[in-house]
Amino acid sequence: MYIVNILLPDFMLILFGAVLLRVTNWGPEFWAGMEKIIYYVLFPALLFYSTARSPINFSETGQFLQVAIAACVTGILLGWLAKPLFNPGPMIFESGVQTAFRFNSYIALAIASRLGGDVGTSLMGLVIGFAVPLCNMAAVHALVKDKGGLLLELLKNPLLMATMSGVTFNLLGLHLPDIASAFLSRLGNASIALGLIMVGAGLRLNGLHASKGIATYFLMVKLFAVPAITYGLGLWVGLSPLHLQIVVMFAALPTASSAYVLAVRMGGNGPFVAFLISAGTLISMATLPLWLALLQ
Repeated sequence: MYIVNILLPDFMLILFGAVLLRVTNWGPEFWAGMEKIIYYVLFPALLFYSTARSPINFSETGQFLQVAIAACVTGILLGWLAKPLFNPGPMIFESGVQTAFRFNSYIALAIASRLGGDVGTSLMGLVIGFAVPLCNMAAVHALVKDKGGLLLELLKNPLLMATMSGVTFNLLGLHLPDIASAFLSRLGNASIALGLIMVGAGLRLNGLHASKGIATYFLMVKLFAVPAITYGLGLWVGLSPLHLQIVVMFAALPTASSAYVLAVRMGGNGPFVAFLISAGTLISMATLPLWLALLQ
């Protein structure tokens, strides 16, 4: 029942989003606008608020962050192994490899909040702040040869900027006024539910017409291999129970919805990535409870 109480409400919001898209006639402009306000306003507010107000002790979180970065690197390395292992068509590997290591921040923060409250949200926010640039660089590297605009892309990422700003604010010993704290808290509370609804609204399962082998490989890496290796690393370095829970659940997350946008924008195979995102999200409804049960 503990695992059900932790994960079921979030999965219900994802499924609710999928149903809501199909029973309404609000048009693509509505959903595109909703995605923008979540990505550029609500989620950055949550990340800044959580990292700015929760105590940060890098002497305690150092190994935790190292394991989280190791999880990302593991996904990148295993993802790139697909190139010699398979013979994918044009832009199949380049588009899909990012799904082996990118992660869904909406689901990440929802789970972290349920596991550890404000402390869990702050820990996941720290992970996102360090993991976003690494994963984005690896994803862009696979899709384009000209890396000149990579730094600009990172500086324009609202999740990265919000996390770094919150950490800096915290380390400087600053404190949010009560009014600002209440304002940001309400924005952050809205972001999780709406973000999960948008995950459901983005589910697409009709983009796989070939390359089933490499698609299965990417899904297995993201949902099974990476969290298993992360779990072993976390035990080996002796992470605390909460740190181990957060980092393994981070490693077990389905891939980011924005992977589709990146693939399309950079001339990749959008339908293939949309399938991987959707299939991974649906499969994670079974795998995430398994990983959480292992951590009890």
